[in-house]
Amino acid sequence: MEKSNKIIVGISIGDINGIGIEVILKTFKDKRMFDFCTPVLFGAAKVISYHKKALNLTNNVYGIPSTKQIIHGKMNLVTVWREEAPISIGIPTKQSGKYALKSLSVAVDSLKKGEIDTLLTAPINKENIQSDSFNFPGHTEYLEEHLDGKSLMILMADQLRIGLITGHIPISKVAESITPEIIKQKVATMHQSLTVDFGINKPKIAVLGLNPHCGDKGVIGKEDDEIIRPTIAEIKKTGKLVFGPYAADGFFGSKTYKQFDGILAMYHDQGLAPFKALSFGNGVNYTAGLSKIRTSPDHGTGFDIAGKGIANSTSFKEALFTSLQIFKHRIEYKNLTQNTLQIK
Repeated sequence: MEKSNKIIVGISIGDINGIGIEVILKTFKDKRMFDFCTPVLFGAAKVISYHKKALNLTNNVYGIPSTKQIIHGKMNLVTVWREEAPISIGIPTKQSGKYALKSLSVAVDSLKKGEIDTLLTAPINKENIQSDSFNFPGHTEYLEEHLDGKSLMILMADQLRIGLITGHIPISKVAESITPEIIKQKVATMHQSLTVDFGINKPKIAVLGLNPHCGDKGVIGKEDDEIIRPTIAEIKKTGKLVFGPYAADGFFGSKTYKQFDGILAMYHDQGLAPFKALSFGNGVNYTAGLSKIRTSPDHGTGFDIAGKGIANSTSFKEALFTSLQIFKHRIEYKNLTQNTLQIK
């Protein structure tokens, strides 16, 4: 591999019947993108060529046998499989899930080995990717299993960053999952990420309540008063700027969210519904708390528009730039903390 100071971004291609490959190719159609990073796709040349032809795209993609032969200034493709992969654009199949997992597993392995600097994942279908090797609700849980750390899903756009106390679990299990321990863990991860990954000194974090109106003093539920509020008070004693609980409807309706660097929602839709209403198509999914950097666009596989050439690549491009910024922030933080003056 030729020497370069360019950040190497590994890209898993997602479901081969969805819009993942389209948004990847559209992002790097602009040759200026190669000034910022070196992209390395994990997949197969025939699959990429199929999508290029179907979408009338002309990207030059350079096949390489391994990450040791990366060509900077070009779009690289590490060959993960050589057999013919059946493609049915717009239709989720068991085969398309199988090849999405092949791409992801090799990309994650390269990330663990330090062969790539960051990982950018194109969307998968959470149903057809299930197998003996992938028994997870999504990317976040899979990555936590394979990388060091405790994950926190953060959806972000501009200055809005929403993390989730609980992730991909049924609503029926949310209340029982809200414990002082999980709240403390997620606040700690959010605080660390805002400091290290985003360069924010003394970040302000808001915690949303669980029940409507934060339980109305026990009338609509006791979790807010008995679990969440006391835990926030305990965390505050450590010096962290943590506030709440806030009733989610008023918090977003009154634009109070603009006063905070990070927000922690109690469950998936409590955080993601307002986020996507405010930022859909421009947002980024970032997996904080892990030893390595992974981002993705805020949308799914888009089977309904796959192959039509109308997929918007804005979110994927934002996910790319976010991964580059976080990579640089982590280096800056490491340099600052290890170069502190030593008193002799």
